[in-house]
Amino acid sequence: MPETSFHGRRASFIENERLRVTVTHEGGHIAEILDKATGVSPLWIPPWPSIEPSTYDRAKHPEYGNDSESKLLAGIMGHNLCLDIFGEPSEEEAAAGLTVHGEGSVARYDIATAGNELMQRAEFSIAQMRFERRIRFGGERAVEIRETLENVSAADRPIAWTEHATLGPPFLERGRTEFRTSATRSRTFEEDLHQAGEYQKRGADFDWPYVPTMDGGQADLRVYNSAAVSAAFTFHLMDPRREHAYFVAFSPTSKLAFGYVWKRADFPWMGIWEENHARTPPPWSGRTLTRGMEFGASPVSETRRKMIERNKLFGTPCYRWIPAKATVQVRYLAALAPADHVPETLVWTGGDLARFE
Repeated sequence: MPETSFHGRRASFIENERLRVTVTHEGGHIAEILDKATGVSPLWIPPWPSIEPSTYDRAKHPEYGNDSESKLLAGIMGHNLCLDIFGEPSEEEAAAGLTVHGEGSVARYDIATAGNELMQRAEFSIAQMRFERRIRFGGERAVEIRETLENVSAADRPIAWTEHATLGPPFLERGRTEFRTSATRSRTFEEDLHQAGEYQKRGADFDWPYVPTMDGGQADLRVYNSAAVSAAFTFHLMDPRREHAYFVAFSPTSKLAFGYVWKRADFPWMGIWEENHARTPPPWSGRTLTRGMEFGASPVSETRRKMIERNKLFGTPCYRWIPAKATVQVRYLAALAPADHVPETLVWTGGDLARFE
């Protein structure tokens, strides 16, 4: 198994002639999906130094903040798994050791290969679950990802399960990077973000892509914000008429299209997180540019209790059940390819192949 040091972290990778996929051993992050010809990976690498979550100590590492998110931020990058919560833990959960977005983002993963596959396995002791991810190439430009979750407890469990794919520079640029998705009914975050640059009307329902703004106007979510500072979170129901859901991002500078396609029945929601130099506490320090395209079983980042109390939105459940001693599996594809313009869709063509159209 090829091993490497990726931004100071222990990591492993698989590659073909066109792409390289790198994953971290701790946190299990899909840290990069790299186009070899351009040297560009659309996935976000934070501007602060990254450390292994197992080495994080709140007293010794104040540069990552001082709350239940700090351990996650110390090691976050690229595409991180949010399981079995999507959002903050309760005070009691945090005191028991649970971090923001759950154990999936900070656990230690065993990495192995079988043929041309990269496999990641981890135990989530607090959630009482076992997780496995298998990554393999589907053709030259697509990556097939299969995830299996086993509930080892004797209780049926309501869970969040979100694929927190976050894009960053140089692929992501203010006022230039474009997006397409199979989103339909949508809502803005209901609460005050307490961040500079908040511009969306709170708790407003709308249809993709035109989001209501605080000044009574609209903003088009298909193009990344051109403002010097902005902050937002919106959540979107994937089109119920489609078997597959998707998002596509296009960089006019690198001339690359990037996206994911998945079964809507697995992940009926997508959250869009916009962080444009708005967060000032450490480690953010007003220097971060990201857009999270977060597809999952839950619409919005919130506590477990709030998720369950929300129950449904637009007639669609806001979490999923995993029965006692049961195993469930999801499958999705990522693709990265040269493009002269933004594709309108990413089509799952069958098997492990996907095509931009």
